[in-house]
Amino acid sequence: MAGGGVDGDGMEMVRNRKVVLRRYVTAGYPTVDDMEVVSSTMMPRVPLGMMAPAVMVKNIYLSCDPWMRGRMTKHDDATAEIAEDFVLGEAMVNFGVSKVIDSTHPVFAAGDLVWGLCGWEEYSLITQPETLHKINHPDLPLSYYTGVLGVTGLTAYAAFFEVSKPKKGETVFVSAASGAVGQIVGQLAKIAGCYVVGSAGSDEKVTLLKTKFGFHDAFNYKKEGNDLTGALRQCFPDGIDIYFDNVGGATLDAALFNMRRGGRVVVCGMISQYNLQEPEGVHNVIHILSKTIRVEGFAVFNHFGLYPRFEDEMVRYLKEGKVTVLEDVVKGIEKASEALIGMFSGRNVGKLLVAVGDE
Repeated sequence: MAGGGVDGDGMEMVRNRKVVLRRYVTAGYPTVDDMEVVSSTMMPRVPLGMMAPAVMVKNIYLSCDPWMRGRMTKHDDATAEIAEDFVLGEAMVNFGVSKVIDSTHPVFAAGDLVWGLCGWEEYSLITQPETLHKINHPDLPLSYYTGVLGVTGLTAYAAFFEVSKPKKGETVFVSAASGAVGQIVGQLAKIAGCYVVGSAGSDEKVTLLKTKFGFHDAFNYKKEGNDLTGALRQCFPDGIDIYFDNVGGATLDAALFNMRRGGRVVVCGMISQYNLQEPEGVHNVIHILSKTIRVEGFAVFNHFGLYPRFEDEMVRYLKEGKVTVLEDVVKGIEKASEALIGMFSGRNVGKLLVAVGDE
């Protein structure tokens, strides 16, 4: 949209709407009032005179991910966090799919389709182009690069294969299994020849796990009350070899009780804890010792070197129909804040993303 001005080369200015953090969230769920959409005008090109190479992109899809919640709180000890806190008044940052409209970087040219870190806005100036990746399979839906072919898919692939190191015939439990990462992990577990069970927060999601994603079994954890331990014992009478943890808290506690000797727990997320003022304790830690369980935290940023191998494998699985994708697409940047908040209460089904521009 024209903003009413032109530069010396006749280029029109454009409106750029962005989602910014108004105030830091101290405890509990973030609210719509913690964020706002602000609008400004800008020239859609790399500013003249920039010393370092940069890329100007028009964003098409923005990803909603649980890790954004941690960046909405002010931390005194920044070294304890995966990424830096968001800056008040500036566009929030996450992964997205974009089209290059101007570049001073030798790897990228106008017209290239890319995915990587960008602002939660319509146009972004990328001053660290090394965070961008060219999209190699534009024949597949571009939205997949916010999910199954982007950092979400890489998270599932690297955490499952590189950390848990599954063996054929092992038992796998995935929490938040209908979420963006969980749905992929479960399907990868089946490809690896494992027996896989998932938990989710509604009967609708449980049905999806068993019918669309092919989990061997699944259960609604909200119906189990305080007996998650018993629910897992029913699903895994001989114990769990691999627990892929996306939620932490009571589910992690119950899983530890039901682990087999030599089991592995991959801690990929703790969405049940992100909005608590005081984190819940885990009581069954003695099983880590008595059953020689390996528990390992996972950060995808340590595994980007695997991306070429991962992309080749995942594209093959998608084209062969071995991996199915479910997306929850919200249209319009003005709805991004509401979508992000809804994710923390489980409103989304599948990979949540915001469509902000045309493909």
